[in-house]
Amino acid sequence: MNLALADVHGGVLVVSQFTLYGDTTKGRRPSFVDAAPPEVAVPLYERFVALLRERGAESATRVETGEFGAMMEVELVNDGPVTLILER
Repeated sequence: MNLALADVHGGVLVVSQFTLYGDTTKGRRPSFVDAAPPEVAVPLYERFVALLRERGAESATRVETGEFGAMMEVELVNDGPVTLILER
């Protein structure tokens, strides 16, 4: 956690996932009613990817993406010491 992505020659895989905004505070099933609609979410996703690419270009950090809204199977090796849970 003390090194930048460029320091370890890492890359970024950006995958849109509506379940990241699921509210699990009530009941057994997550609610997604507060998730942004596609007309809001797609530009945010695309801008985020563009910023990553701009900032990573100087260090040759590779940025790959999935397809927004598509069903995707992603395989990865999670090489990190932590998992972060963000709450509002």
